[in-house]
This record gives sequence, C-alpha cells and structure tokens, in this order.
Amino acid sequence: MPFGPAFTPGEYARRLKQTRAAMAAAGIDVLIATDPSNQNWLTGYDGWSFYVHQAVILPMEGKPVWWGRGQDANGAVRTVDLAAVEVTSYPDNYVQSTERHPMQHLAGVLSEMGLGDARVGVEMENYYYSAKAHAVLFDTLHGATPVDATALVNRERGCKSPEELAFMRKAARIAEKVQTTALDLAAPGLRKNDLAAEIQSVCLRGDGEDWGDYPAIVPLMPSGTDAAAPHLTWNGDVMQTGEATFFELAGCYRRYHVPLSRTIYLGEPPDHLRRAEEALLEGLEAGIEAARPGNRACDIANALGAAMERAGIDRGARCGYPIGLSYPPDWGERTISLRSEDESVLKPGMTFHFMPGIWMHDWGLEITESILIREAGPAEAFCTLPRKLFVKS
Repeated sequence: MPFGPAFTPGEYARRLKQTRAAMAAAGIDVLIATDPSNQNWLTGYDGWSFYVHQAVILPMEGKPVWWGRGQDANGAVRTVDLAAVEVTSYPDNYVQSTERHPMQHLAGVLSEMGLGDARVGVEMENYYYSAKAHAVLFDTLHGATPVDATALVNRERGCKSPEELAFMRKAARIAEKVQTTALDLAAPGLRKNDLAAEIQSVCLRGDGEDWGDYPAIVPLMPSGTDAAAPHLTWNGDVMQTGEATFFELAGCYRRYHVPLSRTIYLGEPPDHLRRAEEALLEGLEAGIEAARPGNRACDIANALGAAMERAGIDRGARCGYPIGLSYPPDWGERTISLRSEDESVLKPGMTFHFMPGIWMHDWGLEITESILIREAGPAEAFCTLPRKLFVKS
C-alpha cells in the first residue's frame, strides 16, 4: 500500500476550520506550523525530515502550503492530499549554510502570498523553531508582526475525533504486545540491549495487519538503583536477581501513541516496594475515577496525591500529560499537565498518559495507563494489562 493521507478529506477540513477559528481569536493572519506533529495533523505530511527547516503555512483563506527542503517535497507529494494542500520548497544550498538561511526563502514565499505585512503566528516554544530562525524570518519580513502561537494547534488537537481514537486503539493493542514481550523475556543474565532489540522488533511488527510505527521515545528501561532516574534507556549490562526494572514503552500506529508502563522484580520484592505498589495502585484507581468530563486536570493529580500522602511518599512531579500524534523527541502534546496547579477542564475525547511513577533516591516503580475522557463517568483505560508489580523468581 503506497503512502498517502491517513484520514478522510472531511477530517482535515474540520481541523483547518477549527485551527483558523483559534487563529482569528489570537489575531493571527497566517500561521507557520513548524512542529512536525502539527504539520501532520493539519495536512497529513509525514517524513523524517524535521532535522531541517520546514513548516505548514496556514493563511486564513485558501489552501495550506507545505514548505520545506526540495528533496523532501517528494515526501510531501506522497503524504498530503494534493487537492487540498500546496507544496513548495527551497533549494538545497540553503541547508546548513553559513551564507543563507531557509527562513529567508520562507519570507519570500510569504511575501509572494501577499502576507509580507501580516501578523505571523510562530511556535516560539518548540523543539523545531530556533532563535536563529526567528531572527532571520522577521529581519527579512520587515513589515510583519510576530505573534507567539506556541501550542495553538496542539490545543486544538486535544479532543480526539472518532478517526483518531480508532488509530489509538490500534496503538493500544501494539502497546500491550510490546509490554508483554518485555515482561515475558526479562530474566537474570539477559543483556539489556538484547531485550531492547526484541522490544523494538515487536513494536515495529505491530498487531496483525496493523503495522507498528516508530515511537517518539525509545524504550526506557532502567534497573535497580538506576530506576531512580525516569529517563534512562538501556546499556549492555545483564539483568540481575534482586532488582526491579520498569519498562516505559508505547505502541505507535501511524504516529499515534499509547504509552504504557509496568515494573518487574526479579526475585522477592522488598517490603518498601510492596508498600509503594499498594499506594500507587490506590492512587491510580482514584485518579481514573476522578478523570471525568467537567472535572479538572488537578482533580486527577490530587486524587493520586492523597494516596501518596497517606503512604508517606513525596513524588514531586506531575503525573501525566496529553498524548496522541507525535514525533521525536516526545510523545506528549505539551499542553495540559496533570498536576495540582493545572485547572484545565477535562473534555470528552481528551487522551492522557496518566503516569504516577515513583522515583526515589535508589529505586523506582512505574505502573501507568493511557486514558480516554469519556462522555460520562470515569476515564477508559486504552490497555487491559494487569495493574501490578510483576514478579519473576
């Protein structure tokens, strides 16, 4: 099956209409979406080209324009709906040049579109938009006014459509297979890099006809005292009896992610780990119960926090974030945070990685769920893997 847009024309039309309404509210004439997740969500563009400058140009009227490196234009042609999206590109001598910058070319494109004096929305707090890019763009577009459009599109992505949820359910089945593989294979004497290789293989093979995509984050799988650090990957050491290892992994289908974490202990778990497991599971259940439409992000965090406080555990971190469509280096949507200060209202269709991990001085424990805010009642967990500390003697 060749590459092509992942969704129906009507789905993309809905997204453009929704985004343009947000642009109008923010006083933006044209949006420059440099985040590859937002480019994909708006147009369908999908390629590993986000290491060079590229963007979707979205004016208030007319077709959006995918703009990027010349050799990546062929990828745009193959992944967007050409009836609805224009494609334009800059020559290769702009790439990593000390004499010219791609943003000079983008300024020319905007001027040709009659937008040289526009209020231009740019994603200023973004991995893919540099300080140099910002300076060059607006030094070249003398009459334009920059408007910070950080997370404007990301927030429009918050409530998932039925088409998106179908993709996430496919990703959830892959996540279950990936996590089960890690737990089944984990054993004393197994090299961590060999286990990571098996995890990656299952992830990419997918589930039946639903092929696996690459997750935006590589397997996180520290053991023993290293499990105190939540973002370590793997090394060539062997797994050992008397150590816990948590696996923070995700299933991914057509760039849609469903993360899932579980922990395994090789041997007999110590009492402090069992007590932490009990508190974490109590907090996880309470948080899911609080994850209802009309409640707030902080209600989830506070429900978890109450269980942690009763157990005398100070986590000191947020406990979740929105998920969905994403590219490296992060599978989160970078909008709402599940923490006591965030009063964002929960709405049906929102999806979160609810991840009440515990990372202490010399040990760690993760048991997490990806959840969907339903029309009524508590949230739905995408995955069905048992919630517990797995033990292998």
